[in-house]
Amino acid sequence: MITYPEIRLIGSEGEQIGVVPTTEAQQIAKDAQLDLVEVSPNAEPPVCRIMDYGKYRFEQKKSSQSARKKQRQTHIKEMKFRPGTDIGDYKVKLRNLIRFLNDGDKAKVTVRYRGREMAHQELGMQLLDRIEADLIEYGVVEQRPKMEGRQLVMVFGPRVTAKKGFTRKATPTPAAEPDIKQ
Repeated sequence: MITYPEIRLIGSEGEQIGVVPTTEAQQIAKDAQLDLVEVSPNAEPPVCRIMDYGKYRFEQKKSSQSARKKQRQTHIKEMKFRPGTDIGDYKVKLRNLIRFLNDGDKAKVTVRYRGREMAHQELGMQLLDRIEADLIEYGVVEQRPKMEGRQLVMVFGPRVTAKKGFTRKATPTPAAEPDIKQ
């Protein structure tokens, strides 16, 4: 219900009708079988528009749904290592981490300690430093290594360029694998 004595009226096609009494604007909308909708109540005089409000709400809902669809959900993929992970397993896991980052997902790297391995936590830190060095061109460190119980956790995010989004590097082939230190 519009309570102002005069309003600035915009027609159904977007044309300016001008400042008219509210009762006249309501009659114009009724004759066109459309609704009189207040667009800008803070303006002087308030701005109202003649439109099909149901259709307008439907289009707004549809556009917000399509905007929600276009948003990419980032997932956190986890890769678990042990302090004694051998070079072959390391290469396979590193390849998967590179694939996760190239797909635009975050990668969580976990080093799990069992039994007396907790006494040698520096081995896990060395492993994470090696992983960070191998992934430096594919992603950025979002969370530095930290202990959570018997696990050492580090999180990588995909490397983002200014305009294009995610950098798409080819998955390394056996001939082009990253230089892995032993």
